[in-house]
Amino acid sequence: MKTATVRAAIAAAVALACAFGAEAKTFRFSSQGDITTIDPHGNNEGFTNAFLDNIYDPLVTRGKDLKVEGALAVSWQQVNPTTMRFKLRPNVKFHDGTPFNADDVVFTFQRALSDTSNFKPYLAGVKEAKKVDDLTVDVLTEGPAPALLGQLTEIRVMSKAWCTKHNVLKPQDYKNKEETFASRNGNGTGPFILRTREADVKTVAVLNSNWWGKREGNVTEIVYQPIKSDATRLAALISGEIDFVLDPPPQDVPRLRQDAKIKVLEGNENRTIFFGMDQFRDELQYSSVKGKNPFKDQRVRKAVQLAIDVQAIKSQVMRGLSVPTGIMFAPQVDGYPKDLDVPVKPDREAAKKLLAEAGYPQGFEVTLDCPNNRYVADEKICVAAAGMLAQVNIKVKVNSMPRATYFQKIQLLDTSFYMLGWGVPTFDSQYALQSLMRTRIEKTADGDYNLGRYSNAKVDAAIDKLKTEIDPKKRADLAREITILHRDDVGHIPLHHQVIPWAMRSNVFAVHRADNRVSVKWVNIQ
Repeated sequence: MKTATVRAAIAAAVALACAFGAEAKTFRFSSQGDITTIDPHGNNEGFTNAFLDNIYDPLVTRGKDLKVEGALAVSWQQVNPTTMRFKLRPNVKFHDGTPFNADDVVFTFQRALSDTSNFKPYLAGVKEAKKVDDLTVDVLTEGPAPALLGQLTEIRVMSKAWCTKHNVLKPQDYKNKEETFASRNGNGTGPFILRTREADVKTVAVLNSNWWGKREGNVTEIVYQPIKSDATRLAALISGEIDFVLDPPPQDVPRLRQDAKIKVLEGNENRTIFFGMDQFRDELQYSSVKGKNPFKDQRVRKAVQLAIDVQAIKSQVMRGLSVPTGIMFAPQVDGYPKDLDVPVKPDREAAKKLLAEAGYPQGFEVTLDCPNNRYVADEKICVAAAGMLAQVNIKVKVNSMPRATYFQKIQLLDTSFYMLGWGVPTFDSQYALQSLMRTRIEKTADGDYNLGRYSNAKVDAAIDKLKTEIDPKKRADLAREITILHRDDVGHIPLHHQVIPWAMRSNVFAVHRADNRVSVKWVNIQ
């Protein structure tokens, strides 16, 4: 149950909305799946993080141009190669009225580094945060940390007092389906206050009248409502029942463009969609093969890649709204090697030959795990790929499920073949390379989302150099070296960089960014 102070803050927000009168606006938006948790360190999932940006603030954030700027920190300086000092914003309060200070920052870092946290990749290389005084914190790193500021945009600060009171000193253990007070309730310093949370039904937040930042939008209430059905979601938009759809189906975008009541914004997202394969187990868990694991053989992985036509997926499934790729991170990311981003052309005869050489002339059966409400046309992509693989005698059973169930399953490594989309909110290649390609070390940032447990000692060595290399040219060279090694191994199968269309009522004005985050603080409704 919320505290009296949080209820008072909500009451104040409602009163403020009334004071705005005609200017007070409710922003009703939807997508196919729900927020997975309210715990800001519970599940590192892009849409969840984006929504929680409305409730919580980090030390530093990104502006409309995606450049790093101050949030709960007003300034920072490099004291020495392993210490970054942050001066904190004074006179900030959490939604329950508790003053924000350095103790909350130190606690937040401890919490985000704890064993149940899903946010350790954003504190890669960080040893600890140390209080200097009430409004000064030092962040200590194991070595030079060139990606640190970008990483800290994803560490949302929590109240130590609130977490202590509600026994949520550690993040929920999301993958093991733990529920905690923090997974259902929120208490940040952000521009909106969580009012109600009904999982898979509706989440409501109201304006924080005491927010420290500049109010540029006119939204006083957020109502988020997941609607799984594409047809129902778009009908609600067209009728005016909702104002904004984050993920209109690609096949409907041309029709929406012709509707005068609707406008569509689109752009390339810094997210890459790919398939991963279990390359660790001696026997492939969900397959017809017994006693061995075909995905351990590079020839089999290459055969799978050669069977999949990413250009056909672009034209037939994505209706043009994708950028086929041959690598694992998008053009907006520092270290992007443009000349290497060449999609693999399908060659099914070559795929069959490789399978025969590897000892699978008749192919084999395998289950492909896939979300059905996370990425644009996710399940349809998996079904299309299954059809393509059938042409080389790999019989694929598509096992699709809602995102909440899906992420719990794959984080337990309970998969043989899976789809994932990887966005890079740090805009630095280290985040993708370390999370997806570094040999997995449990309860660390290394290989945190390397769910197929791909491993290459040369890749590991290059990533370890990248972690502390401060020269931009040398960092780009390392990212290139890693990309080539991984590509030649067929460590994963890249499909495309995602293109994101947003559909909204014509009277809605929002800032479309490459991170696909709807920052409601900037939304205006006329």
